[in-house]
Amino acid sequence: MTSLYTRMRTHGTLTETPEEIPDAVFALPSTLNWMRAEAILVSDCALDFSTAQAFYGRVQRKELSERQLNSVFEQLLFSLHQIAALRGMAAVPNKADVARVGIVTWYYGVYGAASAMIAAADGSFPETHASTARQWDRQIVEAKLAMAPFSDRLGSLVKSDVEGDLTGPRSRGSHSLTSVPRTPEQAWGCHAEYLSGTASWEQWNLEQQVRNSREFKELGVDNFRTKAARALRDDAFGRKSICFLHEASRYRGKANYRDAIYLAYGKAVPKLADGFIDDLTTVLTGF
Repeated sequence: MTSLYTRMRTHGTLTETPEEIPDAVFALPSTLNWMRAEAILVSDCALDFSTAQAFYGRVQRKELSERQLNSVFEQLLFSLHQIAALRGMAAVPNKADVARVGIVTWYYGVYGAASAMIAAADGSFPETHASTARQWDRQIVEAKLAMAPFSDRLGSLVKSDVEGDLTGPRSRGSHSLTSVPRTPEQAWGCHAEYLSGTASWEQWNLEQQVRNSREFKELGVDNFRTKAARALRDDAFGRKSICFLHEASRYRGKANYRDAIYLAYGKAVPKLADGFIDDLTTVLTGF
């Protein structure tokens, strides 16, 4: 009997050609190992309530309206519900059965917590995932109000800027996402690699948007080799930053979209994913 993976790599799907089907050798390990790395870093950074109190003790307290407070508490409660759900999933014997829903649960816990932070910061409530990520980056990360390991960001997607901004994260360690991290140094390596990968992913998305723009079509070209085409692309790159929330959104896509099959398919997955739900819980709790 032909496996589903073989069928997909041979014939593709309605949305992807055979060449576009993710490689299982990278797709599954990178998904599991990034979360393993972040869990290691949350523990290594001693991220808990007491360290957060010390970190945020320097932030001037704001007077919040009752409506603003209610939104903060609402989103925090929503995030706590996701933590409780993940703890429930930890009791499921075969973690491959809940890996996909675990990621979705984790993401919405992160999203709720970030929404609470934004509401507390300026009383706004962004209505889309993209605007929430932008607001959280601007108001929390750029303002130096995010704690490590959630504080790294790329201020621009212009390639030279990306390389410059990755210097700090890469200096802490080097490790491939295809290998399980076991030390903080290795975890920082995975952390930097996923940040770099998210930048590449966002660059590709923006390039497709630029290609479909009226300005690009008026140039009469089909690539970015000309100065005018590169200027259009780099202008789009320069207006886009990357933070942990963008990484989380990309990660959610692994459960909902292109890499999803590898989280619940194959004889090796249950063993590989054995500690995955615990890692999701650790990282969300830290965030």
